[in-house]
Amino acid sequence: MNNKDKIKILKEILDCESEITPETALSDLDEWDSVAILSFIAMMDDEFGKEVKGSVIRQFVTVQDALDCME
Repeated sequence: MNNKDKIKILKEILDCESEITPETALSDLDEWDSVAILSFIAMMDDEFGKEVKGSVIRQFVTVQDALDCME
């Protein structure tokens, strides 16, 4: 899966209409909140079979950090 596909999944989780890139700071996205983090955790389990802890996700700074986790 390439970054474009991963960003599409991330935008669906965030219900985000604005353009995001790997360099986008998650703190700049109003949609990146506790609900989005829970949705990201569920998506990682469903789509990638990976268990990711909230404490790890809270360390993310940019969209690239989320994309790297989706490998």
